[in-house]
Amino acid sequence: MFSFLIGVFILVAGYFTYGRLVERIFAPDGRPSPAIGHPDGIDRIPLPHWKNLLIHLLNIAGIGPVIGVILGIKFGAIVFILLPIGNILGGAVHDFFSGMISMRHDGANTPLLVRRYLGPRIHHLYALFLALTLLLVGTVFVNIPAHILIQGRTQWFWPAVAAIFTYYFVAAFFPVDQIIGRIYPVFGAILLLSSLAILAGLIPHAGLLQEIALADLGANFTRHPAGEPVIPMLFVTIACGIISGFHSTQAPIVARTIMSERHGRTVFYGMMIVEGLIGMIWAAGGMALYAHRCELLASGNGPMLLRELATWLLHPAAAQFALLGVVVLAITSGDTALRSLRLVLAEYFSIDQKPIGRRLLTTLPIFSAVIGLLIWSNAAPDTFKILWNYFSWSNQVIAAFALLVAVAWLRRNGKPAWVAAAPALFMVFIVIDYILFVSPTAVKGAPLGFGLRPAAAAGLAALLSAVIVACVWRRSRRS
Repeated sequence: MFSFLIGVFILVAGYFTYGRLVERIFAPDGRPSPAIGHPDGIDRIPLPHWKNLLIHLLNIAGIGPVIGVILGIKFGAIVFILLPIGNILGGAVHDFFSGMISMRHDGANTPLLVRRYLGPRIHHLYALFLALTLLLVGTVFVNIPAHILIQGRTQWFWPAVAAIFTYYFVAAFFPVDQIIGRIYPVFGAILLLSSLAILAGLIPHAGLLQEIALADLGANFTRHPAGEPVIPMLFVTIACGIISGFHSTQAPIVARTIMSERHGRTVFYGMMIVEGLIGMIWAAGGMALYAHRCELLASGNGPMLLRELATWLLHPAAAQFALLGVVVLAITSGDTALRSLRLVLAEYFSIDQKPIGRRLLTTLPIFSAVIGLLIWSNAAPDTFKILWNYFSWSNQVIAAFALLVAVAWLRRNGKPAWVAAAPALFMVFIVIDYILFVSPTAVKGAPLGFGLRPAAAAGLAALLSAVIVACVWRRSRRS
């Protein structure tokens, strides 16, 4: 329990200390925000500050801070420390600069920022990569909540998919204030109450929480049952609670509805801290569950582990409410992922989104592609596992790009760039190290990789990441 409480303290203290430092480096001012300076009645719409807080939290908090941390806590109590540190120094910094730089460019999405700050050569490749990643997100965030809702009743899977898909289409197609702005406050209440319910149910079992032990030093800080090393595996397994590139696709949505730059720290940095707190709660629940039922430690079935945790800790009615909160997490990230993809495609192909016909023309191909991926991902037992692993890795690739954009922007504006360069270097290292280390034979369900030994993969990744960040640093000097 002590390690858990230390982690919570680090998160809260980090918001009031490091968060203020990051804000001072960016230096928000009184210039008109996109919602005030260039409203369009569809995406650039001024919304109250409290709505922006809830919308952004629900946009970024997918299933990662629940299922991801339940799987990630298998690495041991070190997660209680690495999660908050990574959140403060990496994830919250990533989210803050993604949102604030977007505001400075009229709510531009990441591909346009990549073209401006990393060069036109990489822009087309990145846009394609991002589009595919968002399609994977949309597919994953239909599949998992559907499985949670049906609770093993397979005959209801496709009706559940249809219901979720209907909501996704409505949320992605209509103006942001008509659906997202109205229903998200209700969803936000469900999310927060479900997490608090898990925390309350966990209190009688606090004695089951492990502490960081010196023995972990000799095991690469891990007690993972499969012997997976913390670096790089933890930072791919737990994305949303530590750092997630998906957030950089969501930040421009709220960047277009915020009325003042001075709200940026509470919205972008602060909501990532809240997501970290949610992740800490569910991670503690996962650790207690494994201590209670050791046989579950070998399972990789996230939705099943989630159901077991909720039904163990809570009254049946409360358990169903907590599961509903997780479903809310998934669908409120899935809908905005597809909305982000619509905006990315519209910007890339210069498609005006005010006419309903053109908006429909942009939306329908997206949903057709997601349906195809959804059918494929359920065609065989292991297919979805492959899809999930590619999504996890590609998600962190996007995070690395977003941090490199922040480095370039800070350098060009004569600001201290180390605050973004440090996490950028680490994330570039993680994504390279991961693909060099993993292989389908070395890590169950892993994507194609080189299968190098950990030391060799880490050494080569360190060299390549240093070169990449150094190139961005050098090319982005202030003009």
